[in-house]
Amino acid sequence: MTHLLLFIIYLAFISLGLPDSLLGAAWPAMYPVFDVPVSYAGILSMIIAAGTIVSSLQSDRLTRMLGTGKVTALSVAMTAVALLGFSVTKSFFLLCIWAVPYGLGAGSVDAALNNYVALHYKSRHMSWLHCMWGLGATVGPYLMGYALAHGHGWNGGYRYIGILQVALTAVLLFTLPLWKKRTASQESASVKAHALTLRQILQIPGAKEVMVCFFCYCAVEQTTILWASSYLTLCKNVPAETAAGFASVFFLGITIGRGLSGFVTMKLRDTQMIRLGQALIGAGILVVLLPGTEILSLIGFSLIGLGCAPVYPCIIHSTPGHFGADRSQAVIGVQMASAYTGTCLMPPLFGILANNFTAGLLPVYLGGLLVLMVVMHELLNKRAPVSAGKLDV
Repeated sequence: MTHLLLFIIYLAFISLGLPDSLLGAAWPAMYPVFDVPVSYAGILSMIIAAGTIVSSLQSDRLTRMLGTGKVTALSVAMTAVALLGFSVTKSFFLLCIWAVPYGLGAGSVDAALNNYVALHYKSRHMSWLHCMWGLGATVGPYLMGYALAHGHGWNGGYRYIGILQVALTAVLLFTLPLWKKRTASQESASVKAHALTLRQILQIPGAKEVMVCFFCYCAVEQTTILWASSYLTLCKNVPAETAAGFASVFFLGITIGRGLSGFVTMKLRDTQMIRLGQALIGAGILVVLLPGTEILSLIGFSLIGLGCAPVYPCIIHSTPGHFGADRSQAVIGVQMASAYTGTCLMPPLFGILANNFTAGLLPVYLGGLLVLMVVMHELLNKRAPVSAGKLDV
């Protein structure tokens, strides 16, 4: 039963990734239909992100009230409703309305599942599960492209993903008893304690440090995703079509890296994995800075992607060890909120810098975020040392 439940969690992580990259893939076909500027994608993105932040902050309370299984099923159901709403919407205003459950559905399930896996499974599963998220994020645009290529329109793409989410909701509802069959020794003490307020969470030693660390990591990841192609074109004179292909190696680095990280975690602890990832990110930034041929930029962004691979899952997996099982759900909730805040704020901030100065600042910008991330991670280890806990699988 334990392995069947793990399989269900893997499916849930794929479902988390499916909608995440849909808007970017569909928007070129959507905005002419609604007669709005291309920049309005940012409005929808911000609404979705705001909903995700809110639901992440409420994940502790919801999980204690309903349990991880019900929160997962409810969140996937909300996402399914939002996606189907997108597929039949005729106005941009209604898109904004549907974007609310779109975002709310993502935050709670992300925090709840991450905490559940951190408490009950070994670090390798966290890396492989986030690899499954990458699989979902890859399949989503493919299905959207299939719908557009076969005359079903962007509506059809959202409908396909919405139907998949409905099917997954049914599977989750059918398998709810599996979540209840955990033995007493496996149950987290966190479900027995009371929910913590944001002020109480911030007073926990190391909480602020891990929030800033997570903020910086996601800022590095998302800024690289958004601006790598522009940097290559504007600063390295790489043709736009070639630059797009080069930037994609960052995703390849993360996907391959998380697959490999699952095996490396059998030998290294989470803290060692995070430091290894940070070192690889630093090496990649230095290589990108080097003057030279296109191949150096390709190697640099590949290294940054490989470095990013273990950081996110290992920070999450180490959270119960840093803060205890009774507080891990609350802390992971604010970590998720910090992550989405970094994702929202820092890539646009670099856009302002690039517009007013030069896109050549990208490696320096990433380097500054990396230094702050390293400092916060080391302070976290000093103020809230990891205490080893029992893991099941």
